[in-house]
Amino acid sequence: MKITKAVITAAGRKQRTLPLQTLIDRDGAEKSVLGIIVEEALRAGVEEIGVVVHPGDETAYAAVAGDHAGRLHFVYQETPLGYGHAVYCAQSFVGADPFLHLVGDHLYVSRGETGCARQLVEMAEAEASAVSAVHATRESLLPYYGAIGGRRVTGRSNLYRVETVIEKPTPTEAEQRLIVPGLRAGHYLCFFGMHVLTPAIFDILDQHIKARGKQGGVTLSAALAELAKHEQYLALEIQDWRYDVGVKYGLLTAQLALALSGQDRDEVLSKLLELLAVRGLRADK
Repeated sequence: MKITKAVITAAGRKQRTLPLQTLIDRDGAEKSVLGIIVEEALRAGVEEIGVVVHPGDETAYAAVAGDHAGRLHFVYQETPLGYGHAVYCAQSFVGADPFLHLVGDHLYVSRGETGCARQLVEMAEAEASAVSAVHATRESLLPYYGAIGGRRVTGRSNLYRVETVIEKPTPTEAEQRLIVPGLRAGHYLCFFGMHVLTPAIFDILDQHIKARGKQGGVTLSAALAELAKHEQYLALEIQDWRYDVGVKYGLLTAQLALALSGQDRDEVLSKLLELLAVRGLRADK
């Protein structure tokens, strides 16, 4: 199993402008959110990248992709029928190949030299299986993520066999259906924003799209729950960080995370301390 293609979804109503935003990456260079995500995929060994966009957005996206624009293939989601439908739109680009999937409104910061997507791809290739990256997440954040339930693979501390997937579960649902043995109390394995998927996901999504018709709302989580019933589907617990740039202060938080883990860390820390000191002086007055 070799992963050479990636799909980035960026056609959602509230998502379309986020990949165009500009940040300073860990290397100190100014890049778009899209450019940072594309580089995450390329470091994982991907050669071609399909970007699912709303028709007409491709020119702006190509412009902010910089030197990587030539690697991008734009796929159109003409009718917004849900996240799962956006992934389904990439079927013609993916063909019969397994593929890496990343969302266009998340940025990832790894603790070490190996990127988050690279860790996921290496595991998927080794196991010849669909694998989703997950992160131990506290209960209060369940409204923002899909979550999985399952059991740890024997002899592996960070790999789970997925049995259940629920999109944005309530705390009660999570407690009843998503308990994972060995995970600390009050935490659940929530999606990290990247997956390696097999082409089987498209057949499942096709069924869900036909069942829901024009009402839309097709979720990837529901399709992944179905996938777990038909083939081996694993979850890799990632110890790194993901940042949703679409939430309040999301871009600011992501920028701080990139800066504090990059080459300009000391300079950024110094400026933050200066700001805090000035605020402290104003509060004393």
